[in-house]
Amino acid sequence: MSDSTTPSSGDASRRVAFLGLGVMGYPMAGHLASAGLDVTVYNRTFAKAEAWVAEHGGRAARTPREAADGAELVMACVGNDDDLRSVTLGEQGAFAGMAKGTVFVDHTTASANVARELAAVASGHGLQFVDAPVSGGQAGAQKGTLTIMCGGEAKTFEAVAPTLKHYGAAVTLIGPAGAGQLAKMVNQICIAGLVQGLSEAINFGETAGLDMPLVLDVIGKGAAASWQMDNRGKTMIDGKFDYGFAVDWMRKDLGFCLDEARRNGAALPVTALVDQFYGDVQNLGGNRYDTSSLIWRLRQLKAAK
Repeated sequence: MSDSTTPSSGDASRRVAFLGLGVMGYPMAGHLASAGLDVTVYNRTFAKAEAWVAEHGGRAARTPREAADGAELVMACVGNDDDLRSVTLGEQGAFAGMAKGTVFVDHTTASANVARELAAVASGHGLQFVDAPVSGGQAGAQKGTLTIMCGGEAKTFEAVAPTLKHYGAAVTLIGPAGAGQLAKMVNQICIAGLVQGLSEAINFGETAGLDMPLVLDVIGKGAAASWQMDNRGKTMIDGKFDYGFAVDWMRKDLGFCLDEARRNGAALPVTALVDQFYGDVQNLGGNRYDTSSLIWRLRQLKAAK
């Protein structure tokens, strides 16, 4: 494992391409432009790319291939495995426009299988591939404080790490291709259990008539402390879920975890149960609610009694 956290300005003149300008990719690409890099962006909806250029400068490309042409480094942050294949493969995909030796860094939370697949395809084209999913959410992307978990070859990682540090506070090589995605799965498994536990705890305390802001303040100084409690506890009490990491996205991620567990034989009983609970949230209309909306499900169940 290799870890690198010290920012570097040695890539300030680098020409890069960024594919995908969603809630994560838009600010991530913005950090590259702010650092002085020459950035070309691509987005499936071209108007979004034009808006980014109006704000940050650089160029907007009509296709992934056009964006990648002449770039020394290509990054992507799209929705899922199929989206990732659509921006990398085919006549208009990024791989077709990249020069031999160029590195493709994928920030999409995708399956480990697609990471291994695309790493092999990239190698066949004389390219290098790093799967580099992120944690920290939209706020982390905006602040440039993401945690980035990478899978790939050590030399390739060392070459791209300085650039990733423009939006990553912790950039770490976990292992070979696919290891970054597997580490992100571990992250999501932890979050699923923590949010469900916090939801049950707050619901229990409210039902018992406790002053829950006070209770969370007290137990947040002890062994129960967590990022979820610090950053989602109050909003869960207040019933605010119209922001953050959407339930639809979390179910996609947990699907990757459960698929991988079926492949490698790991037991994920709690994760499977929480995934079902998120399905309940979707059925209640909370598809775009933050993952902390698990407590909303409990309140709905209580109200229905």
